[in-house]
Order: sequence, then C-alpha cells, then structure tokens
Amino acid sequence: MSGIDHLDGPGGRRLAYVKTEGQGPCVVFLSGFKSDMEGTKAIHLEAWAKRQGRAFLRFDYSGHGASGGAFEEGCIGDWAADAEAVIAAATSGPVILVGSSMGGWIASLLSKRLDRIAGFVGIAAAPDFTEDGFWAHFSDAQRGRIMNEGQLALPSDYDEPYIITRRLIEDGRDRLVLRSPLPMPFPVRLLQGTEDGSVTRETALRLLDHIDGSDVRLTFVKGADHRFSDDACLDLIEASIRDISG
Repeated sequence: MSGIDHLDGPGGRRLAYVKTEGQGPCVVFLSGFKSDMEGTKAIHLEAWAKRQGRAFLRFDYSGHGASGGAFEEGCIGDWAADAEAVIAAATSGPVILVGSSMGGWIASLLSKRLDRIAGFVGIAAAPDFTEDGFWAHFSDAQRGRIMNEGQLALPSDYDEPYIITRRLIEDGRDRLVLRSPLPMPFPVRLLQGTEDGSVTRETALRLLDHIDGSDVRLTFVKGADHRFSDDACLDLIEASIRDISG
C-alpha cells in the first residue's frame, strides 16, 4: 500500500489512513467488522473521488488492516473513537460519512459527536449487531462460553473465524443506537441488498424508522448481497453521495 499516513490515536493505538485532497465535503469511508481500507468499495470510491476532484478519506480501525493492535482486543467504542480521531486529524470542514455494515453503526455514533456531518450513506448498515445479531442468536452454551471464558470463535464466510469477546458484547451494549433518539439533521441514504445474509431487511427498515431526520431514504437492491460491490451497486453508492452533496 502506498500513501499511508499514521497517527497515534486514542489509547496510543497506531492508526493508518490515506487522505486524498480535493474539494469538500470530504467523503469518509467507514469499513465493516474485520474489513479494512483496501476493500473493493473503499478503493473504488477513492478512484471515483480522484476523478471528481473530491476530498476522500479511508482508514483502518485499530486491529484492522495496516493499523496497530490486535483485532480481538478491540470493541465498538474503540473503533468509533479511532474514526473520530482520524477524522479530526485528517479533515476540516463538512464531511460525508459512508458507512459499510459496522461502519453504519460507527457513523450513527459519530452523528452524536460531530457537528460537521453533511450527509450519511449507509451500505448494509448494521447498528447494534453485537446485541441483535450475535448475542440474540447465541445459544445458552455459547453465551456461557463468552461470559466464563471471555471469547467465542464463530465461523466466517470471508476469512478465518471471528473471535467474539465478552468485551465486544458488553461494550456494544453501551453503544446501542436503536434504543435511544438518533437525530440526523442531514441527508441520509440507506442502501440494502435483498440477498444480504448478514444484515436483514428488517434491520434496514428499523434504522429507517428510527432515524429522526427530514431527508432519509432507503433503497433496496434486488439480488444484491452483503458485499454490495458489483458494478451496479458501486454506481448506486456514487449516485447516493452525489445526491446528498448538494
């Protein structure tokens, strides 16, 4: 990877990021759980932003990609703090948050902390997934293992097994966004595939209904899966960013 900058983030976590200079608002890509800034969507949007002369920022949470730390030591609160730190260090002025899967939860948390968000595009956004996805579907034995042993290995369709820790679950409960008001006084575009095996249609609808905003839209794409990375989906993400850019 080239053009990577680093900063010492919260708790001394070494964070890697790539900033493309250009006109604002800066588009900030927030990747998903155990994903990194070299993913298809992040790289595609960076190239698009360069062609458009737009500012763009991609980065890795601690324990992900080129950033320091171990994945198993992280949690939602850490990764939201990482995102906030990188945005503060690398950008000024309005930002548009593009959150993929867990990145949609991170964006929701940032919407309560940052006063310069100009828009949000959620791609298969997965708010509260540690509680409503993992914990809600764990068996009593799995819950016991997490609470007593501190972690649980789950099979993954993407890579090596996910290690789900007690800290991840307990911290996630302190970061839930669907149980309290979620004001988003800026344009919001939510994108969801009908064949997503990780985030349900019901989750997308629940987020749509829960967001308090005057310009919030949800688009379902028939046949799209959780990756949401084929040409048609990538075009839709671009169009959504343009739509909320004013």
